[in-house]
Amino acid sequence: MVEELLRELAPQVLGPLVRRYGDFDACEDAVQEALLAASQQWPADGVPDNPRSWLITVASRRRIEVLRSEAARARREEALAAEPAPMVDDSLTLLMLCCHTALTPQSQVALTLRAVGGLTTGEIARAFLVPEATIGQRISRAKAKLRDARFALPPAAELPSRLAAVLHVLYLIFNEGYTASSGSSLHRVELSAEAIRLTRQLCSELPAEGEVAGLLALMLLTDARRPARTTADGALVPLPEQDRSLWDAEAIAEGTELIASTLRTAPVGPYQLQAAIAAVHDEAERAEDTDWRQILMLYELLESTAPGPMVTLNRIVAVAMVHGPARGLALLDDVDPALKDHHRLAAVRAHLLELSGDLPAARSAYQQAARRTDSIPEQRYLQSRADAL
Repeated sequence: MVEELLRELAPQVLGPLVRRYGDFDACEDAVQEALLAASQQWPADGVPDNPRSWLITVASRRRIEVLRSEAARARREEALAAEPAPMVDDSLTLLMLCCHTALTPQSQVALTLRAVGGLTTGEIARAFLVPEATIGQRISRAKAKLRDARFALPPAAELPSRLAAVLHVLYLIFNEGYTASSGSSLHRVELSAEAIRLTRQLCSELPAEGEVAGLLALMLLTDARRPARTTADGALVPLPEQDRSLWDAEAIAEGTELIASTLRTAPVGPYQLQAAIAAVHDEAERAEDTDWRQILMLYELLESTAPGPMVTLNRIVAVAMVHGPARGLALLDDVDPALKDHHRLAAVRAHLLELSGDLPAARSAYQQAARRTDSIPEQRYLQSRADAL
């Protein structure tokens, strides 16, 4: 499919251009024009024998057209364009650049999807349900901040923090695709699929990085449940009620093997622990077969490794499943105040109240949770739980 090929080639074209000309902003514009030209010509004329070289040539020409007004530089740029492009895969360097620590997380996400993922500004805006102008401004500001940035892998001392930023951005993209924060659809498949593709590519570039493999395993094991997460009319189906025969067995097998392998060979990190938790859920043939004691142990490790309000909340759910809802409800009173108005806290409270038999209080908590989320499928599910009580 031409669209998928262009998205795969986008970073392979942008990298050489930035390496050759510098000026990320102008090169990215030139690549977008080349991708547009290909999307219009290739379906009719056929994909060229060397599509990457075709795109680099067209993008180079577009870049030079902008430079022609500078007569002294035009001759030099024409000569450079005639040289064969170095066959170097710059995807990792490009990812690192798009996730530069000088950018905000929102700008990192938008620029990564545009420059590395090959999505248009309009596609990104539709995925995040924000005006196209907003995404355009984020990308423009990001490119302006990177104008003088060096196109090269960061020094060894900076590599861990930059890689952490890359993984965080890919994690954010996947999560927004798997459970959209707002709107009428629970999933935005184009985002989760793109996050998996980019993480798979990163994993092939850095096979010894356990956290990269852990993140890919987490995505595969989580996305495997997507076919069972909604009914035909888009209603949310909670994990215990899902038809597990609909889960993607191939993705589960790949993710399980990946996390088992990396846990044996690499230092344990937060993404690996989350993947291990997902694997325990996926390996249970029925909800009642879930090994909650093992999940609780893994959440305790995760909380000691990478503490956070959501990790604590998930650990409390595991505590309730192992030791009873009363124990979990008691722990909810000490949850981070940052979650005070979050719908997830109210939803967990409602679930544990329901398990404990306090149905009036559970109904009220479900209604509160429904009011606090902007996701329409989640609103409908939570309100349906309240109505059922």
